[in-house]
Amino acid sequence: MEAFVPILVQAISGIVAGEAVGAAFKKAAMSQLPIIISGIVGGVGGGALLSGMGGDAGALSGVLGNVVGGGAGGAILTAIVGAIMNSMKKA
Repeated sequence: MEAFVPILVQAISGIVAGEAVGAAFKKAAMSQLPIIISGIVGGVGGGALLSGMGGDAGALSGVLGNVVGGGAGGAILTAIVGAIMNSMKKA
């Protein structure tokens, strides 16, 4: 149970950041499912990457590190998926 909480925090912050990016870039016209999935995957990946780089002794450790890493990863991956879907729609 102790290992599940950081993943849950990363996934939720990834979804929130992905929704923010999806709302900011309405040109991509993504539906909710790709935004949610890319937010979750990016959030967990970004959180894992940040915690792997910083360890537990850094300033971004604990819940704050999970939120920052999850939010950044979710936002970046959602923006990438949106750009890809937008370019596929034009072709």
